[in-house]
Amino acid sequence: MSLSDEQQRTLAIVERSASVLSILGVLTIILTFSFSRHFRNPIQRLIFINAFYNLFDFAATMISLSGPDAGNRSALCQFQGFCLQMFPLADVFWTLATALDVFLVVFKQYDAEALRKLEMKYIGIITPLVFIPALTFLFINTEDRGPMYSSVILWCSISPKWVLFRILFYYGPIWVVIAIILILYFLIGLEIFKLKGKFEMASDNRIELASTISTTNVSFDQTDTSFKVNASKPLHISDSHDTHRSSLQQLTPSQAPPSRSITLKLPKQSPVSFRHYLLMPVIFFLILLATWVAPTINRVEAFATPGHESYPLLLAVGAMGSLRGFWNGVLFIAIGMKGWKRQKRLEKKLFPRPAVR
Repeated sequence: MSLSDEQQRTLAIVERSASVLSILGVLTIILTFSFSRHFRNPIQRLIFINAFYNLFDFAATMISLSGPDAGNRSALCQFQGFCLQMFPLADVFWTLATALDVFLVVFKQYDAEALRKLEMKYIGIITPLVFIPALTFLFINTEDRGPMYSSVILWCSISPKWVLFRILFYYGPIWVVIAIILILYFLIGLEIFKLKGKFEMASDNRIELASTISTTNVSFDQTDTSFKVNASKPLHISDSHDTHRSSLQQLTPSQAPPSRSITLKLPKQSPVSFRHYLLMPVIFFLILLATWVAPTINRVEAFATPGHESYPLLLAVGAMGSLRGFWNGVLFIAIGMKGWKRQKRLEKKLFPRPAVR
């Protein structure tokens, strides 16, 4: 497709403006997480980790049409192609990781400590999974088709001449992962609806997911099950003999087993709202889903009618593909602030300040 100079300038302005906003959104996530302890629940930690991957993604979209203009074999085009192969795909896998965390909380009752142990596993799986193909494609170059990474009008990516690789290593995996995420959230929704009482939620749907926990060991004598604890919030116990996973239950004197060591876990933070815990990853997923609709439609149209591209659709792809980080930053702050304010109100209710006489 031949674009006029005016159309090319407009596309470049749209892409770069959206990329700047997204980079600001990503930096907002990184700085907020780094300097505020109120934005560090398990889901926010995964979003923080993914923010570093997103920086390279939006740096590549910032290059915009300069990649294709430099030539398919140029270092700039190849760098842009590598980034746009690796990091958008990584973003999709990190969205799957957040959905998996919520799934484990609902079905396996994972706490914040257990979820944190999964983070290095996520990094160890996702990074090579997206890095190895992206790096390999840099070295694929034939006389018939040219380099694997070349111009696709908006930027450099896998060339239409390598269409099978675009399907197998880009759009195919993306939509398979999106389908898995949809299934996970569907199962989560059914389980919450069916077994809501299992989580012992209060009227505002709170569950314990504090990221920091203080522990105190208490031993109960076989003939004396009475004990005293100076605390005004509910206490939970975990059996120290359970090496697989801590099972939580309400602690009462009559339930205390004789001659056993029990660990009291007192959350230093107030319980996290389950609505807040689920809302953020779901909305991030919806943003991701919206991001990939326009590029997929554009690729399907290009495949069905080779040589024809829709300029309005190209504008939509440039805007949606480059603006995701901005919306992520807005939601990270908006939903995080809402949860923080709810937490502060709960703390005032649980620990009221003594009246000054």
